[in-house]
Amino acid sequence: MKKVLIVTYYFPPSGGPGVQRVLKFVKYLPEFGWQPVVLTVQDGDYPARDESLLAEIPRHAIVYRTKIFEPYSLYRKLTGKPASAPVDVENIPQGGKRTSLAESVAEFIRSTFFIPDARIGWYPYAVPAGKRIIREQKIDAIYSSSPPYTTAVIARKLHRSTGVPWVAGFRDPWTGFLSTPDRWFLPRAIDSHLERSVFRDADTVEAAWRGILKDIIAKDPNLDQEKLAYLPNGFDRDDYPSLELQPNQRFTVTYTGSMYGKRNPRTFLQAVEELVRDGKVDPHRIQLRFIGRFGSEVHAMLKNSTLRESIEAVSYLPHSKSVEALLGSDALLLIVDEAVGSDEIVPGKVFEYIGADRPIIGLAPEGAIATLLRETRSGIVAPNQDIIAIQAAFIECYNNFLYHNRKFGQDREAVKRYDRREITRQLAALLDVVNPRH
Repeated sequence: MKKVLIVTYYFPPSGGPGVQRVLKFVKYLPEFGWQPVVLTVQDGDYPARDESLLAEIPRHAIVYRTKIFEPYSLYRKLTGKPASAPVDVENIPQGGKRTSLAESVAEFIRSTFFIPDARIGWYPYAVPAGKRIIREQKIDAIYSSSPPYTTAVIARKLHRSTGVPWVAGFRDPWTGFLSTPDRWFLPRAIDSHLERSVFRDADTVEAAWRGILKDIIAKDPNLDQEKLAYLPNGFDRDDYPSLELQPNQRFTVTYTGSMYGKRNPRTFLQAVEELVRDGKVDPHRIQLRFIGRFGSEVHAMLKNSTLRESIEAVSYLPHSKSVEALLGSDALLLIVDEAVGSDEIVPGKVFEYIGADRPIIGLAPEGAIATLLRETRSGIVAPNQDIIAIQAAFIECYNNFLYHNRKFGQDREAVKRYDRREITRQLAALLDVVNPRH
């Protein structure tokens, strides 16, 4: 069996959606002739931790963990934030939000010196460890999972040093994306150079949504497009337990994930508040459940809403419990960031929603998510700013609940295409191409 070195920052006990893609690749790759060898960090400063995921690391996986210098503890001290503050929902300033002098200084340091991102402190530990692993384990191919983009820089160095073929994987675009720091000219040029060198050096570049590939082509029109591949996110049927669920007494809509900055429930809450005010929805018959990590501005929206008696806010749950919450819902809420280019964004969470087989109310622009939900017949899409369209989607699902009218019915064949095992088979095929040795 051939061996692939997987370079990833997000790996159990890291929680959140980013870890699921790699964890499922590790689970299913041996079925397609590849033994996964994982290079990751020890004691990472993760946005969320999920210790329960440690039990999901398959026994066949070989895992190496190295030290990493994480700057966020210094960031928290400098900005006066609590030591437990998640690095994504509170520590990174959002556009239009007033920042303190300390936050401005910290952001300048981050955007100037931490290139491509704040995980670059892993590089001096990961590169020598990776070279040793490649030699000792007789590695046949390298796969990197980004973000963080430091993983791609590490894999590029290992590829250049050893000649081992490399597939660079991306779950989000690199420069110019929502989470990219606002850099001044010189660090921006360095970051862009690193990005282009990764695209050109990698034997194959795979992306979790088509918009990432479009972004790559726009940045480097001369890049050989034959080396680009689309491997969507997906869901693992093994994650969905067979539960004997009692019908809900209240129409339960569940959101899972993080919300902060431009990803927030403002228009959804406004739409439902108006339906309640107009007597079209009984507030005692609904439960709006928000599960995950939220910025302070989102907590304020939930607390100050006239629907607060119908709102339940739950902090981050272990992945298995989060899936159970989806299965115990009557509809699922999906919110896409209000930003330029959001029509191309397809978060991994939407596939987990699809796997739960519950109608999705998607607040998203016309684009990739709308196409996916229509293809699989998994829900209704309403533009994030269109209150009337959001209300129509909510009322349709609400009335179906009240009158036990199950109009929802997925296209099972379309849904099968997003099974994690099938996506892993496609990754194995890419690895076979870059290293066809049997």
